[in-house]
Amino acid sequence: MSCIANLLRPVPDLMATGRKIKSLMDASGISTRDLQELLGFEYPQAIYAWLNGRNLPTVDNLLALAQIFDVTIDEIVQRKFVKAEAALSA
Repeated sequence: MSCIANLLRPVPDLMATGRKIKSLMDASGISTRDLQELLGFEYPQAIYAWLNGRNLPTVDNLLALAQIFDVTIDEIVQRKFVKAEAALSA
């Protein structure tokens, strides 16, 4: 027999993560251009996409951001919780 359990599962909050990256940049005095150079990007579009909540940084870029801002990846990636239904065996 199985039952349905309502679970809350964490998912990345793109907008909140973008705001967090922006606040870390502001607190560190790092501009978009500075970050572009530190990450070795030819163009800043990826950074603008993060700041505007359109994309998340890739894992390698999250590692670099964590080092640049001296924080953990967990502090950068913000979460929200969504309902997830799962069939559980009883």
